[in-house]
Amino acid sequence: MKTLVAAMFLLACAVQGAVAGCRDDQVWLRGDWGETRFIVEVADSPGERSRGLMFRKSLPRGTGMLFVYEQPQRASFWMKNTLIPLDMLFVDRSGTVTRVHHNAVPGDLTAIEGGADVFAVLEINGGLAESYGIIAGSQMRHPAFADGPSAWGC
Repeated sequence: MKTLVAAMFLLACAVQGAVAGCRDDQVWLRGDWGETRFIVEVADSPGERSRGLMFRKSLPRGTGMLFVYEQPQRASFWMKNTLIPLDMLFVDRSGTVTRVHHNAVPGDLTAIEGGADVFAVLEINGGLAESYGIIAGSQMRHPAFADGPSAWGC
């Protein structure tokens, strides 16, 4: 009986820990390279997505901006009025990274295509994706993916 109670306690702690790891202000990423977390601002309205990280002079390491769309769609970004180099992680509805654009050049007006079926985009400091080893196929955990077929659920 004690073993069953102990097992139930451990299971409850594991479930609570998994749920606690899912917060609107955090994105978790994992892959063969390991696991990491970013503290994020969420841009989930047209106005917030339009402004993004423009005019910011810095972005603290370990932070970023998560752009979330109402539904998967074709997405492209540019760096107009963006003052810092950024990595862009394009993510599908399941939370799987489908494309990584490294070191977008500040001020560049060239469109950065994310492809079709983009549900979210995570912008982080330029060079971090390569530093961590984040590649297409990595998985993202965030409450934005809770209503879909999540690769790494909350």
